[in-house]
Amino acid sequence: MLTVTNVKKTFNRGTINEKKALEGVNLHLDPGDFVTIIGGNGAGKSTLLNMIAGVYPIDSGTITLDGINISRLSEPARAKYLGRVFQDPMMGTAADMQIDENLALAFRRGQGRGLRWGIKKEEKAAYKKLLTKLDLGLEDRLTTKVGLLSGGQRQALTLLMATLKKPKLLLLDEHTAALDPKTAKKVLDLTETIVNDNQLTALMVTHNMNDAIRMGNRLIMMHEGRIIYDIKGEEKKNLHVKDLLQKFEEVSGGELANDRMLLS
Repeated sequence: MLTVTNVKKTFNRGTINEKKALEGVNLHLDPGDFVTIIGGNGAGKSTLLNMIAGVYPIDSGTITLDGINISRLSEPARAKYLGRVFQDPMMGTAADMQIDENLALAFRRGQGRGLRWGIKKEEKAAYKKLLTKLDLGLEDRLTTKVGLLSGGQRQALTLLMATLKKPKLLLLDEHTAALDPKTAKKVLDLTETIVNDNQLTALMVTHNMNDAIRMGNRLIMMHEGRIIYDIKGEEKKNLHVKDLLQKFEEVSGGELANDRMLLS
C-alpha cells in the first residue's frame, strides 16, 4: 500500500541551523498494516508523516501509494488519498462550522463543489448514526459549533472525519498527546476499532511505548532520521518497554533521552 524508497530531507541546508531530518528512509507497508512509530526527540517521526502527506517536498527518493507515485504531488493533491489526525485537536476541524457541516466537508473530500443545498436529510441521518458509535453524545448535537466541543470530543470527530471516505492511508501524528489519560484511552480505543473495522492501513506516531506495543501489528523505531528497528507479528506481541529501551541502546549506542516517552 505504501512504499517509501531512500527518502531524504534536510531543513535549512547550508546554514548554521541545518538539520538532516531524514537520511535515506526505506519503508514498505502492506494493505492492512497498522504501524506504530516511536523514537526520541528529532528522530524524524513527524517529518516522515509530513513527507508522505506532502507538507514539505522531499529532497530525494520516492513515495508510492497504492501504485501511484505521489513524490511530487502537492499536499492538496494527496489529500484525496490520505486521512490525517493531528496532535492539536484544533487542527482537524473547522471550529466555526457545525458538527454536521464538518462531516459533510469530510464526506465530499476529493469531489467537485456545486451550488446545491449543502446537507441532505438522509445525510444527517447517516451522520447521526455514525456519531452514535462514538458514544460521546454528539449524535444529538449535530448543529453545535465544533469550537464548543471538548478536546476529546473534537479529536474523536476528527478521527471520524479522517476515515469517513476510507483513505488509502491513515496518518496519526501523536493524536492523543494533548488529551488527559482517560480521554486519550477512549480515543485510542476508538482508533483501534475504526482501523480494524474498516481494515485501514495506518501509521501512528506515539511517545507512549506501552501504546506502541499494544496497538497495531508492527512497530518501528526511528533515530536521527533513520529506521533502526522494525518488528511485527508474534515477536511484537511479546515485547516489553524494557526490551525497547535495551534495543534502542544497542542500535543507537546511547540511552534514550526523552522524558515524555520514559515517563509515559
